[in-house]
Amino acid sequence: MPRWRPSHMSIDLAVWEGPRPASDADALKQFESLYARYVESGSRAAPSERISAYVAALLARYPDLTELDDDSVDDSPWSDGPLIGNASGPFIYFGFVVSGVEKAWSFAVKTAREHGLVCFDPQTETLAE
Repeated sequence: MPRWRPSHMSIDLAVWEGPRPASDADALKQFESLYARYVESGSRAAPSERISAYVAALLARYPDLTELDDDSVDDSPWSDGPLIGNASGPFIYFGFVVSGVEKAWSFAVKTAREHGLVCFDPQTETLAE
């Protein structure tokens, strides 16, 4: 379960392909590099097959915001949509609404592990468990 400050409107998770970093410090360095390359740079790459499969597994459990009408948006834990729009190459950085984080966080982390992906909690700067 992530820790967060109540002022945050969303809780973020970073997931990527590659070997599991040896430490939280190594994971932070890798996250910062991937974030700079795939998010801050503004240059987007098509999501890799593994990241696409991961997103599909998430959406099989929790609906994408873009699939819901205004009365049903609270049924999704995602802070924006389409969820796949947050993916670029071997990296995805996405958010949960605070009200949906408890139920979806554990599922997202477990599903990432099942797909052989690294999960990182940028709020605590630790590997997500």
